Amino acid sequence: MADEVMETLRGLTNEDTECIVDAEVDDDDEDSDGVVVPELQGTLSKWTNYIHGWQTRFIVLKDGTLSYYKSEQDSGFGCRGSISLYKANIKAHQFDECRFDVSVNDCLVWYLRASSPEEKQRWVDVLKSYKSESGYGSENSLKRHGSAISLVSNTQSTTSAGSFTKRGIRGLKEKLAEIETFRDILIKQIDTLQKYFDNCAENVKNTSKKEKKIETMFNPAEQSVDFKGEAITFKATSEGVLATLQHCVELMIQREDAWRRRWEKEIEKRRKLQELYKALKDQVAMHHNDSPRPRVLIHGGPDYEEGPHSALCDEEFYDAVETGLDKIEEENQLRNRLKQKSVSILTSPTITASSHKLWPEIEKITMEQLHYARLGVGGAGGWQLFAEDGDMRMYRREEEADGLVVDPLKACHVVKGLTGHEVCKIFFSPEYRSGWEATLEDMTIIENISKDTLLFLQTHKRIWPASQRDALFWSHIRRVSDDQDRDAHDLWIVCNHSTEHPDYPPNAGKCVRVYLTVCLVCQTFIDPPKDEEEIKRENITCKITYCSVVNPGGWAPASVLRAVYKREYPKFLKRFTNFCIDQCKNKPITF
Repeated sequence: MADEVMETLRGLTNEDTECIVDAEVDDDDEDSDGVVVPELQGTLSKWTNYIHGWQTRFIVLKDGTLSYYKSEQDSGFGCRGSISLYKANIKAHQFDECRFDVSVNDCLVWYLRASSPEEKQRWVDVLKSYKSESGYGSENSLKRHGSAISLVSNTQSTTSAGSFTKRGIRGLKEKLAEIETFRDILIKQIDTLQKYFDNCAENVKNTSKKEKKIETMFNPAEQSVDFKGEAITFKATSEGVLATLQHCVELMIQREDAWRRRWEKEIEKRRKLQELYKALKDQVAMHHNDSPRPRVLIHGGPDYEEGPHSALCDEEFYDAVETGLDKIEEENQLRNRLKQKSVSILTSPTITASSHKLWPEIEKITMEQLHYARLGVGGAGGWQLFAEDGDMRMYRREEEADGLVVDPLKACHVVKGLTGHEVCKIFFSPEYRSGWEATLEDMTIIENISKDTLLFLQTHKRIWPASQRDALFWSHIRRVSDDQDRDAHDLWIVCNHSTEHPDYPPNAGKCVRVYLTVCLVCQTFIDPPKDEEEIKRENITCKITYCSVVNPGGWAPASVLRAVYKREYPKFLKRFTNFCIDQCKNKPITF
């Protein structure tokens, strides 16, 4: 037995050992044609960042590594990122039945979503089973390595060191498994020697009792043991154990040094954060009466974005939204007018609005909104005054639909130097919209129904952590008779109302569809009367009534939406009227 073991020890070289490993790996990774195939691949949604959100990516599991590509067609140009499953933790999400996370030490996390719960479970099962079968689910398993490799590990110090560099903690677990193999070999050797000596002792005892007996049950000469060979084998095995233990100690020392360096970095980072916190605290205390508390924008993963299970509390959610709105406001202050990204140029309409299929709805909604706009704000309507600035008054009612805030809004404002026609034209015309719509990202005219009716698709800038919004609506402008106010020169109305279009279904992409009904009613008053002298802009006053009901969709907290409305609606009306004044101040008066 010892001769065969020693011959094996002498015959195996590093190259032979690597061939054995490669042969076993190739048997797992190649099909009958010799083509390397992945263990699992498919298309999943991957969380990229708070700006782009979920994106479709091609995911591949191969050789214990999970990699992702932009698409299957781009998989030949190199992966965009990868995670080793030997170090990863696979966890299904607690609430989202289609999502699972793959993380490494909480510093690298992939948030993945499948198209169905069944598909998600298939990925989770395969990833977890592959991790457990790789040798990291059991301390006693040594996958893809036989005892022959363990026996010659004392001659493979270079290979083992390289293994640690490439595999990290995997090398430590493999070496511990090798020690288990060495232990089994030593136990077998000790059992063989012990059995031989026990037989010798039993034979001597029997011979002393029966001195005349020539034959015995055990003949040491016939069943001798190669003590020299066993000693050499025992020495080789013991040296292997010692070498492996030394390697484990070196690995632990390296890991200890790495953790110590990380600990020192964390201590330094904590010290800097404490200094920053103290400076901010002192700054807030100094300017407590003049400025609001500092807001921190948390750039988290998908758990921190808008949704029924958002990890952000209402206050943090509002702080993040408010910070995003402030940033947009700062960008607007750097330029007088936003550049419009896309306005479809369509041919002039060939039909009138009254012959369009939407006309009955347009006529009905427009007249209803005109009626509501001219009603007073008192009585049992439940209107609450929530903003007042000079001649501007803003009222709202608290209402919810399906758990979402849809507070109706009514605003009254008086502006000097503008006519009702001029204000309504700017509100209606697409060429002006990007100038006063601060959050507008993209605008497309879906259909040019008539000169006074357009069909719009608008996409608004995303304000993290809320999802991005879009709106599909028709917009109609007209002059109406004013029989309720004899002092008014004319009366104009613009009405916007959400509608549907087969080519633009709601919530089909990354945007959440907003549903709205908005009307702007403007009356023109002239003082002195127009027949006494030439009318100038200082003689003109425009009374503006603005009404809106907006269903934001999604799952933003109700308290956040109401706080945003209270903050943004007055700012919007002031920004819009100031824009109108700037556009009309050097132009002829238009009635």
